[in-house]
Amino acid sequence: MTASATFPALGTSAVVVVGDARKLEPARQAVERELAAIDLACSRFRDDSELARVNAADGRETAIGPLLCEALSVALRAAAATDGLVVPTVGRALRLAGYDRTFRAVVARDPQSFSAVFEPVAGADAVQLDEERGTVRVRGDVELDLGATAKAHAADRAAAAAGAAAGCGVLVSLGGDLALAGPPPADGWPVLIADDHAAPLDGPGPVVALRDGGLASSSTAVRRWRAGEAELHHIVDPRSGRPAETPWRTASVAAASCVEANAAATAALVLGDEAPAWLDAHRLPSRLVPRDGSPAVAVGGWPAEAA
Repeated sequence: MTASATFPALGTSAVVVVGDARKLEPARQAVERELAAIDLACSRFRDDSELARVNAADGRETAIGPLLCEALSVALRAAAATDGLVVPTVGRALRLAGYDRTFRAVVARDPQSFSAVFEPVAGADAVQLDEERGTVRVRGDVELDLGATAKAHAADRAAAAAGAAAGCGVLVSLGGDLALAGPPPADGWPVLIADDHAAPLDGPGPVVALRDGGLASSSTAVRRWRAGEAELHHIVDPRSGRPAETPWRTASVAAASCVEANAAATAALVLGDEAPAWLDAHRLPSRLVPRDGSPAVAVGGWPAEAA
């Protein structure tokens, strides 16, 4: 019989589901350890994080630990796989748009107290990572943000750690970024597809069954805030430094890993009208929900939905 635990982590909620209820506690503990380590390495909002130290280095080479080195390597691979549509160099763009603190603090702030500034984002070549030496040099005018990949990478790592600790099938969800490890239930893990990861399990939306890999949904509908009179969201188009102007409200993608799914879902929102062809060419099962309320678009082998 399955069992689950939910707790706050990484500015969102973490859910751990195990195929054997007796193994929930070791799985949960393994996930908590992984997420605590990722937060200390990769958080943009902790003064004591390694990422904060790199952003404060002003172009100097900085020694980093193996976890941040791994997370940066993942982010740079995602940048290459998406042709620069998902890059770790968007930190300054997010800060100038007002996303300079935890999201809860951003939305609690008086929107008239600041205004947004936009500028194009530097490419991934502004980051020089030496994995052998464990160092990174970031161009002095660039700030890193790993929000597009670190949470999904954390889900992959946490699922693997929980599966090893529990010795059974495990599903880990971090704010809607899902990763699986170990043997799934006979009919797969049922997952509700919704704009908001906090939606109730009996809420509206299709349910898909997952057996391995990962699934991620990126949305412009949830993490929104106001800066002056402008309403903004957290999906940045690197080409302009502005929130992506996209016909899609939500993009959901299944892939071999959660981090691959997350990068593709984010890229789809940035690509806009070009997203269906791009996702289909990469053979990524995906569901795109239009902002105008028209029916969802399924590509890449995503199961068709009843009218």
